Amino acid sequence: MKTKILIYLLLAGLVLVGCSSGKPKIGLLVHSYDTPRWQSDEKYFTEAVDQLGGISVVKMAENDAQKQIQQAKELIDEGISVLVVVPVDQFSAGQIVDMAHKNNIKVIAYDRLINNCWLDYYVSSDNVRIGEIQAEYLTNTIPAGNYALIGGPTYDNNSRMIFLGQMNIIQPYIDKGQISLIYNVFSDYWTEAEGYKHTLQLIETAKGDVDAILAGNDAIALGALRALKEKGLAGKVKLAGQDADLANIQEIMKGNQTMTVYKPIKTMAYTVAELAIHLADESPVPLATSTISNGNRLVPSYLVNPMAINESNIQMTVVAEGYQEADKILK
Repeated sequence: MKTKILIYLLLAGLVLVGCSSGKPKIGLLVHSYDTPRWQSDEKYFTEAVDQLGGISVVKMAENDAQKQIQQAKELIDEGISVLVVVPVDQFSAGQIVDMAHKNNIKVIAYDRLINNCWLDYYVSSDNVRIGEIQAEYLTNTIPAGNYALIGGPTYDNNSRMIFLGQMNIIQPYIDKGQISLIYNVFSDYWTEAEGYKHTLQLIETAKGDVDAILAGNDAIALGALRALKEKGLAGKVKLAGQDADLANIQEIMKGNQTMTVYKPIKTMAYTVAELAIHLADESPVPLATSTISNGNRLVPSYLVNPMAINESNIQMTVVAEGYQEADKILK
């Protein structure tokens, strides 16, 4: 009897292993959880992979490029089918792509482009459009005055793309003499501390004569707002961010932040999950919506449309999509 039970358990175990091994294993490398949105990206991604019949394996690099490269090696050794990467560094992550390709594993860059390599696919929002949306909103609100740009870090290609979008809109106003660009920097990190530091410098340089600030993301915007509050300028200086973080949505409701830009993160995460499963199954992939140059090739890209968020449309956008909860916004 004991022998029969043991054989049964062994056979059951083999069936379970077989079922598990039949599912494609999709690796996700996240740079860090330095802003709230990244945990949402991971949640939506793992949900989608599970719904599509795959297994997700996630590693987070704490903004350490070398650690991320080591994590990629670990996932490759574990036998992943496809690798999705939110790169710490847009250039050094090319090593991850090369390493994966040597093992016949395709790589998808998620939200952040990986440059100067033979990247397979890219899923993101249109980052140039994000910068344009910010600048369009503020120039429609205040078409003349002293403007400041506090961008993201240069290790992230998105910072440059957002800046290009901002300047697409602002430059004609500068040429006409309506807008003076009095402060224009890229931050070291996508953090509140960077926004606070640069806004204090901006206020000191401009002697408080600031009309508008375009921040690279909502963390930077939140830091900028902290400095503005200390100097009695909150609500007086127009402030744009991006990511639709909860704290920033709350500040928009209070009239302290003018607007933010929302990337439909759930759509992005489900898109990259679906693409990864298609690649793992070696089935036809959905047609790419565009191509983006990464310095080495035109990368097939899937870009979702960002949207402007202000006090009037919070309920019908980020709340309706389940990204933020109405009761938390009002706290």
